[in-house]
Amino acid sequence: MASLLIGNVDDSASDDEIRELLSRYGFPPCDSIDHMEGSGSRPAVLLRYGGAPAEALRSLQSRIQDLYWKDRKINVSVIDQRYDPGMESR
Repeated sequence: MASLLIGNVDDSASDDEIRELLSRYGFPPCDSIDHMEGSGSRPAVLLRYGGAPAEALRSLQSRIQDLYWKDRKINVSVIDQRYDPGMESR
């Protein structure tokens, strides 16, 4: 299981818009999307992929890293959850 953390996402971005963006750049469909507001200045979204290995997401990461989308420059991190056993229960 792997996750994709996209930071500095416009908080008005819908799940469908996020899915469409990622699909356009070759990402596989995700299992879930969690919006993380934080302090409100740099909201993020966490996308969970049950069937995609972290290596596959890393190979696509550069396609959207520093992409200017919805008036913001987004940043992307891949999280390999096999090293965090607690993530599977969430």
